[in-house]
Amino acid sequence: MPEPRLPPTGRWAWPNRLERKGPMLTGGCFCGAIRYEADGAPFREHNCHCSICRRTSGAPFLSMFSVRSIEFHVMKGQPTRFNSTAKSVRSFCSRCGTPLTGEHADFPEEIGITTASLDNPNLIPPRVNIHTGSRLEWVVPDGLPEYREGPRQE
Repeated sequence: MPEPRLPPTGRWAWPNRLERKGPMLTGGCFCGAIRYEADGAPFREHNCHCSICRRTSGAPFLSMFSVRSIEFHVMKGQPTRFNSTAKSVRSFCSRCGTPLTGEHADFPEEIGITTASLDNPNLIPPRVNIHTGSRLEWVVPDGLPEYREGPRQE
């Protein structure tokens, strides 16, 4: 697995996406009201420690990955969407509250999916920790590469 590269600015860049081999990724919310499929190669596999991810997930950090938007399909139900920032929209199940996706205006052709909403989250392990400058003091580093800031698109 390639390591993230540090550009001259000192901010990290996402590694090239890896082609996934294996079954289609499926997932959904806790109560089953929302089901989705993702048939593309995942990329940006990460744990995010920013305060927005913490607050919207109710967890100490949020594990996510991305696929191209055209590769993500809601098969059942309709997620509720809300703006978490001026440029970000997140979705969740309005019945059980499970966080499902995130979209950002700066990356219009991709959708972030919460890893734990997959039927088998072990298929897409995180590759990096981002926004570690906001990490809670009691969260123990896991040995993955760490970056104080967020992603930079190459």
